[in-house]
Amino acid sequence: MNNNIIELDEANFDREVLNAMKPVLVEFWASWSAPCMVMGRMLASMISDDALCVKFTRVNIENCENLTEQCGVETVPTLLLYNQGCLRDRVVGNATELALRERIRSIGGISTQENLQLQETRGIGIL
Repeated sequence: MNNNIIELDEANFDREVLNAMKPVLVEFWASWSAPCMVMGRMLASMISDDALCVKFTRVNIENCENLTEQCGVETVPTLLLYNQGCLRDRVVGNATELALRERIRSIGGISTQENLQLQETRGIGIL
């Protein structure tokens, strides 16, 4: 596991996610899931990107069954994107890095420069 990804459980979820000062990406994963391993590698590569103004966290569903149920997670991988303590987006299954960056951007978790570059890549005007 990357040291910049915060492991969540029932004890720290509110503090790390709901009371966070910046957007939070929560990855629900399981060690036996091949798609989770793919998603985990992609997220680990994104963490070092300074343009992403988002806190990366994860929940092992095998260790946190109550939290998984409370968040309405039924399959892995599932990503929940929070901002200002509210759930803003949900990604079920794997997604491309570009699609995930767009989702992060939509909740305010991306710098202005990265936002412009993402828009150029997608061929869209300034939002």
